Amino acid sequence: MSLDSARRVLRIEAEALTELLRRLDGSFEQAVELLLACKGRVVIIGMGKSGLIGRKIAATFSSTGTPSIFLHPAEAVHGDLGMLMRDDIVMAVSYGGETEEIIALLETIKRLGLCMIALTGHPKSTIAAASDVVLDVSVKEEACSLNLAPTASTTVAMAMGDALAVSLLERRGFSHGDFAALHPGGRLGKKLLRVENLMHSGENLPSVSVTAKMPDVIYEISKKGLGMTTVVDADGRLAGILTDGDLRRLMQQRGAATIDLVVGECMNKTPQTLAPDELAGSALRIMEDRHITSVVVVDGGKKPLGVVHLHDLWTLELF
Repeated sequence: MSLDSARRVLRIEAEALTELLRRLDGSFEQAVELLLACKGRVVIIGMGKSGLIGRKIAATFSSTGTPSIFLHPAEAVHGDLGMLMRDDIVMAVSYGGETEEIIALLETIKRLGLCMIALTGHPKSTIAAASDVVLDVSVKEEACSLNLAPTASTTVAMAMGDALAVSLLERRGFSHGDFAALHPGGRLGKKLLRVENLMHSGENLPSVSVTAKMPDVIYEISKKGLGMTTVVDADGRLAGILTDGDLRRLMQQRGAATIDLVVGECMNKTPQTLAPDELAGSALRIMEDRHITSVVVVDGGKKPLGVVHLHDLWTLELF
């Protein structure tokens, strides 16, 4: 019985989303253009379940490059209307389109000259009539067996909000780096850390001259504890790297004669490098693909800035 009920709910909501997809038209493009042109914030209003959806849409907008806040309509008429600014755009989420608390705000919204976008299931409602753009989020039926509790309708409204957010993200050219700047915390934030925040730099950066003898190279590798060292030319640019694995292979090939070598004769001259603004997730992918344990971070002039080691990424629990 429960499985049958679950399947019915999911079928109804899936069908509602399919109908929404078929209904998309030029109004959606108009809404995107309005939002792109907004010089202030997108202020989203809604009551009850629509208000909860509005909060989610506001959060998604803000995290993807479109500054947005949620304004509770009931609180607005008791002083929070001061949150509205002349460069803002209002987005009203109201399935019935007759929410009294929102209708009470319409005069102020118009007095401030703010554009308004409505997400409603009734395109001929009072709120729709007062809006500059109307996005039809109607559904044939709710997934609730009583056809009363907002279920399919809230799913459709939230999906419309996601569609707007992603369209805006793409139109703005919002990048991984932009996303990283807005998500510094949690597991996602760790994946979006830049390598410049993780690298071993300064005195902790293993580095030897291209003319260094092997005893000095071995000492530097051991001292810095990263299992490798960068090798730089006379101008401080990266000439190559030498790892403890390279040393082991040299010892197998040349034996004791290895100690007489100059590092420039046996280094890897084409090491993997990264720019300092690359993401930790990118560094991890490169290490996995190339089966290496460290990557050198260089500036635009190919001068080493630091080294990111696989252990640094393990501590972030990126796997």
